Amino acid sequence: MRYLPHNEGERAAMLAAIGVGGIDDLYVDVPEDVRLDALIDLPAHQGELEVERAIAGLAAKNMSAATSPFFIGAGAYRHHVPASADHLIQRSEFLTAYTPYQPEVSQGTLKALFEFQTQVAMITGMDVANASMYDGATSTAEAVLMAARVTRRKRAVLSGGLHPQYRDVVQTMLRYTEFSADGAAVDFAGDEDLAALIDDDTACVVVQNPDVFGRLRDLSPLAEAAHAKGALLVAVVNEIVSLGAVVPPGDMGADIVAAEGQSLGNPLTFGGPHLGLFACRDKHVRQMPGRLCGETVDAAGRRGFVLTLSTREQHIRREKATSNICTSSGLCGLAFTIHLALLGDVGFRHLARLNHARAVALADRLAALPGVEVVNESFFNEFTLRLSRDAGEVVSALAAAGVLGGVPAARLFPGEAAAANLLILATTETVSDGDVDRLEAGLKEVLS
Repeated sequence: MRYLPHNEGERAAMLAAIGVGGIDDLYVDVPEDVRLDALIDLPAHQGELEVERAIAGLAAKNMSAATSPFFIGAGAYRHHVPASADHLIQRSEFLTAYTPYQPEVSQGTLKALFEFQTQVAMITGMDVANASMYDGATSTAEAVLMAARVTRRKRAVLSGGLHPQYRDVVQTMLRYTEFSADGAAVDFAGDEDLAALIDDDTACVVVQNPDVFGRLRDLSPLAEAAHAKGALLVAVVNEIVSLGAVVPPGDMGADIVAAEGQSLGNPLTFGGPHLGLFACRDKHVRQMPGRLCGETVDAAGRRGFVLTLSTREQHIRREKATSNICTSSGLCGLAFTIHLALLGDVGFRHLARLNHARAVALADRLAALPGVEVVNESFFNEFTLRLSRDAGEVVSALAAAGVLGGVPAARLFPGEAAAANLLILATTETVSDGDVDRLEAGLKEVLS
């Protein structure tokens, strides 16, 4: 057999070689009360073709972003990924590449990382970016820890508009440290006063733009208030395509930018992998987690690339490490770089304008429906509706009709009564007029 090549005689020989009488003897250290006393209820072994058919049948039960009108966002967005990007990242030089410790054999990988860093720094308006993190949530947590090192303070103020899963990751990473994170309650109304929460022990203020409800804000006044108190401003960006239309965080005074890069080059794939982006001011670069790729010259004076700053435990003394993040999302970062390079500056801005225009048109159409109110005064490609009935029930009814109609706010904020009737919708360049027609008709029927 292709996957189970050993026969009974070979198994008996292997067991004899290690000195046990049977396979069950290999599990004697596992408590009996947690061992199964019979085989689990799965089909018997089958041929490869039969397995493919069975798994395809299971997969067909999913309602995917590619086969249904799709309006789900809340941190993961469906954008068109050029076929060339997917093709290029599957070249063996990239697909199987490991950490580029040896620059003499890793110039292609290192150059791609250098280009990636340059792109991230440019679109965020920051001085320097690292060679990627795991995802936006862990990038945010690392930003808080970095701010604490820079300021030598122990408290982070979190916006009530920060994605709750990002908030959870921050608090999880701080749980067994001397640092803490608190802040505003869920910002349903969009009127939180974060500046009033900054004190002399505040290391940073963490604010998402656009926030979890899709609202945009000018971060400049908050940056000034934070700096006046000696704190840093950490700007979080869930939807990186927004930076093609929105003023970059660096231009609004952010000291650190933590972002999710999934929107460029990376399909949804039912939840991952994602891509963490991280950028900061040049003066704080030695406290930045992860690693940096830099440009240099070789012995012959030719341009080359090397890892220049790698502030993790396996490179420097443990007490001087800024983070023990040991793997970046390198292949996802490459996909990001290829996609953005294909777009170019003009294409990136055009993509952002297209996303915003589709969102404005969708908001106008839905706002005209009975029982629907658009909550946002501003947004990029995601906004929140207040419905005349429970949003979770509406989403379930839409799904039954073949439409993936957004994320109920109550799913992100369980137990919050104010979230019950709020529905968060996103629209991108992949949404067609027919998709909008089906969503509009579905909402009209469900709310009637």
